[in-house]
Parts: sequence; structure tokens; C-alpha cells
Amino acid sequence: MGFVLEKSEKTAGGKIFPAEGFCGWYFKCQAPKGSVALIPAAHAGGGSLQLITDEGSWNVPFAPEQCAVSVAHPRAVLGQNIFCEKGLRLAVDEPGLRAAGEMRFGPLSPPAYDVMGPFCAVPFMQCRHRVASVAHSLSGRLEVNGRVFDGGRGYIEGDRGRSFPAGYLWTQCLFEGGSLVLAVADVPLGPAAFRGVIALVRLNGREWRLASYLGARVTALGGGATVRQGSLCLTARRLGGPGRALRAPASGVMERTVRENLACPAFYRLTKGGRVLLELAAENASFEYEFF
Repeated sequence: MGFVLEKSEKTAGGKIFPAEGFCGWYFKCQAPKGSVALIPAAHAGGGSLQLITDEGSWNVPFAPEQCAVSVAHPRAVLGQNIFCEKGLRLAVDEPGLRAAGEMRFGPLSPPAYDVMGPFCAVPFMQCRHRVASVAHSLSGRLEVNGRVFDGGRGYIEGDRGRSFPAGYLWTQCLFEGGSLVLAVADVPLGPAAFRGVIALVRLNGREWRLASYLGARVTALGGGATVRQGSLCLTARRLGGPGRALRAPASGVMERTVRENLACPAFYRLTKGGRVLLELAAENASFEYEFF
């Protein structure tokens, strides 16, 4: 499972090349008996590996010389922990957290094109988002504090920049026949700001996309969101609680606390011209809601 990071993609002195504040990847493993998410990241001061299950969340710091995180691809090395397109390997033995094992990935399923569309070429953005795989198969076994996660399906995305948006919603769900991700965020752009939208729904092999650069707009917000784009309408509503604490970047430093519910009840509905394409009451959706 080894891989080599280019010199320009390595961390040095807590910095990321190109010179931005943080770079991290989110690996979600949804096993038949529960989910686990792993977030390897490099940022000011070194790096960290965050783990979250429905039972808790943990943060393991790493010194700069122990970290290498790719900007372009879902690859990272933090100490003995390895992450790449083919799978991941865990080796953590810290007070309060023992995590070990290996999970292998089937072929990744990237979106049809960059989720940021033309915004991927805009300089000085606060945060850049990337989806590496909307869904892929998993084989192997991870053990976190005695709890076993084996097999199932996975999802991979990444973020890099300086800070997470001040206000945002993010939700992701893997379901029979497809996958869904929605992000709504207040995006500063120079002296102004706008409410940006990115949504991908992979349904029976077809991709449905709603995005600000395609004319999507938020028409309702509060515990969830409704997004409209022409004849398309997507609704996502969280039905679970506030979730587990995670650390998020603020000016390159992992000092902000956000909350993610990794596996909670949620409702999703996608329609086109009044025709229902998807109506789903999920029990294992991931949800973050940071609008106040």
C-alpha cells in the first residue's frame, strides 16, 4: 500500500506547499455494524489524525517531520498511519485510543468533473473542496478501542486553504444504489461574500449536480437546507442530535470546534419538475450544521 509523495507535496515546518494554512482528507468507512471517519491533515504546527465514530471522537497530534499530506490526491502519512487511493492502514496506540487494522478500497468513483467548477481557478479562496470518490467498496478490518469495523462502502473528500467557512452545512450519505453529498457555505470573496452550494447525487449510475456556478440557490435553511436549480430541487434535513466535537482550521490553526453527527437519521428528497427522483429516510447519514 506504499506510495511516494512529491517533494512539493510534503509538509515542512508545519506549512503546506503551496503555502496555505491546512490540507486534509476525509475518509469515511461505512461498515454493516457502524461507521468510522478518519481525517489525516497537515496544518500550522504539524499534523493530526482525527477519528470519529458514533461513540466518540479523538484527535492525535503529529510533529511536522512525521507528516506528509498530498494537496492533489487523497494520500497522507502520519507516523505509521498510511492513507491513499488503494486503502488505509491504522497504527495508533495513545492514552484513550487504540486503533489498528487495514482497509482496502475498490475502484474509486470520482465526480464527472471538479465539484468547484470554475471556482477551482479563483485565487485566494478561503477553502477549496474536492471529492475524490462518491462511493467505493471496502474490504478489510479496522479496530477502534475494541470495536470492529469490517467491509462496507466508503467515501473520500478533501479540503485545503486557510479556514473553514464561518457558517456552513455539510451532509453525506451512502445508500443502496447511490451516494449523496451537499455543502452550503458562506464564502468570502474579496470584500463581498456569497452563499455557495455544491451538491452531488449519484443515483443508479447517473450523476445529478446542483451548484452555484450552475444557478443553484438556497431557498430554505434551518436544521437542513432546500436548494433549487431550475427544475431540480434538493432537500436535506437532519433528524439527529448535534454530534461529536471535531477540530477545524481557523487561519491555519486547528483551534475551532465543530460538531459532526457521523451516523444519524436524516431525510433527503430530490425532485425534477415535480417528479421524485429520490426520497430517502436514512439512518446512517453524516451531518454538520454550523449556521447560527
